[in-house]
Amino acid sequence: MSTFRRALLGAAALSCLTSAALAANDQTDVSSVIVTARPNPEDPQVVADARKRLSETPGAVSVISQESYINRQTLALDDMLRDAPGVYAQRKWGGDIRISIRGSGIGNANHNRGLLLAQDGVPLNEADGYGDSQVADPLNTRYAEVYRGGNALRFGGALLGGAINMVTPTGKDAGFANQVRIDGGSYGLLREHVALARQSGDWDVYAAATNQTGQGWRSQSQQNIQFGSLNIGRSFGQDREVRFIVNGSNINQEIPGSLTLAQFQADPHQSAAGNLAGDQGRNQRGVRGSLQTTWRLSDQLVFEGAVYGVWKDLDHPIFQVIDQESRNYGAFGRFDWDGELGGKRADAFFGAWYRQGDPDSHFYINNRGAHGALQSISYQNAKAMDLFGEGRLFVTDRLAFVGGATWGQAERDYASVAVPGVKSTFNLDASKTYTWISPRVGLLWQDETGDQLFANLTRSVEPPNFSAMSPTNTGFAPVKAQKAWTGEVGARGHRGPFTYDLTLYRAELKDEMLQYAVTSSIPASTFNADRTVHQGIEAALDWAVAPHWRIRQTWTLSDFRFKDDVQFGDNRLPIVPKTFYRSEVRYDDPRGWFVAPSLEWSATDQWIDYKNTQKAPGYAILNLNAGWKVTPAVSLFVDARNLTDKAYVSNTQAAVAWTAATATLWPGDGRSVFGGVTVNF
Repeated sequence: MSTFRRALLGAAALSCLTSAALAANDQTDVSSVIVTARPNPEDPQVVADARKRLSETPGAVSVISQESYINRQTLALDDMLRDAPGVYAQRKWGGDIRISIRGSGIGNANHNRGLLLAQDGVPLNEADGYGDSQVADPLNTRYAEVYRGGNALRFGGALLGGAINMVTPTGKDAGFANQVRIDGGSYGLLREHVALARQSGDWDVYAAATNQTGQGWRSQSQQNIQFGSLNIGRSFGQDREVRFIVNGSNINQEIPGSLTLAQFQADPHQSAAGNLAGDQGRNQRGVRGSLQTTWRLSDQLVFEGAVYGVWKDLDHPIFQVIDQESRNYGAFGRFDWDGELGGKRADAFFGAWYRQGDPDSHFYINNRGAHGALQSISYQNAKAMDLFGEGRLFVTDRLAFVGGATWGQAERDYASVAVPGVKSTFNLDASKTYTWISPRVGLLWQDETGDQLFANLTRSVEPPNFSAMSPTNTGFAPVKAQKAWTGEVGARGHRGPFTYDLTLYRAELKDEMLQYAVTSSIPASTFNADRTVHQGIEAALDWAVAPHWRIRQTWTLSDFRFKDDVQFGDNRLPIVPKTFYRSEVRYDDPRGWFVAPSLEWSATDQWIDYKNTQKAPGYAILNLNAGWKVTPAVSLFVDARNLTDKAYVSNTQAAVAWTAATATLWPGDGRSVFGGVTVNF
């Protein structure tokens, strides 16, 4: 705790420094991810609107515009979210990214949990909360909204990590009429992207397609990926429109597998023997479609809503071949109100979200990636409903009281069928329902320049997904819903050459769902810890040092640990390093070129196991990004990564107790160089 207190003092000093700093140089940066209440005249209107909306949140938020990452190699969410404070996004393989905010889903061996991932409000998660980030295409994202922790109430969620919502470009805000982009480089990577944006009268359309292939740095890492996007809109006047959005994906990726510490030290290029023998991979096709509307009902009231459907077909050869077809569908609606209460300025939102999913799952023996004999059949039906609302009342011109809550219910219905000749299978029908209420209170103070102070206290609840419930012939495993109370305080704003964002938080968790790896290729088992603590600091600072020069820094302190646990005492939780820092120095020349060296520093070793027996080593890697706007229509970039060819562990899975045979380490890529050209016309 003393280390955390010292970090708090340092963060407070940083806040005082940035608040006190006043300089003649008063530049703003369109690529900044920091949200402030002060408008940036350089922001595209669609990004400015998003920043203004999120600045009304009494808590930690970020907006990531396409301008912030378009001039570097950005293949997946780890690249796109790189500069967002408090977001731990590290690549394991291909498009499989470990994403955690404030320790959400920290124990998950695979995929996403504890954090809502969405595009245009349509969840990438299954209805039971399990999700994939692989279907997100950064090139088909106009901007992304990051709501950390309990600040995601606008989406009805009550998850520890919050929400990340990616917004598809429209024909009105894409910023071009036609675009062709080609990029690629090391390890055989080649990506082609074409897009068009049109507006005619009340109609607009955006359409795009992406093709991506590559060999990967490790063996058993090939990928062949296609994305498609269509967004058609019809305006009916000010703040009134209907929009039809379709996003599709075809993803084929091999999985190299995690390594033991000895294997990593001997040759981080190598792949796990079992992954090679089983030709392990993850191949999926999917379509997401939604019909959405924004409709102003009066001067004070606006409605936003959608109905959506998602189809996914998964072929996933790992220890067995998982053949799964899933259908998810739902609807959400939200009212935004702006007016007065008792003669004082006030605003609020309230709404509902319903979703349902029914994956049908078949497991087969893995014959070098091909289907062997059938081993199991199960049907996993999930339903969930949220009712939510939040309001602000300005008791003075500068200070607002904030209150809100969400009521949620989640149903799990599971059926398995005995397969003739397979003794481990059984007939089972099991169901379980979870219900909760998550209140939220907060304060938001804002001065005349747009600087803000905020504080809030939020309860989060996460029911287990089907993977965590691990059904047996007697029913579901006795895994409880995870609960937490999270308090946070912070400041954000713009003073002179500084744009800053600082948040301190502490979450007290009960029944945290943690996992441990059985083997490198068998899905992990889930257990409930008794009490755990997640606390930390999320800091970002953009500094316009001089005309055309900018330093961008993000620092995340993550202190996650057990609390008086019978088995693990006060041990630290594995996976997320305690200190993680990124910095970039950028020079933009008036003639149209830029250069930006950067540092990624995992400054502390990561624990591998809950018993705190062994750590994965920390690391520091150097990168160099440069670009040139040749003409108003043509731009080039080069992105060199890991310049010193450092062998490092990108991230790890969790084990109960480390041994020399524990294979949980995912190596990061070696030295690589990528480049690209974009033509807008």
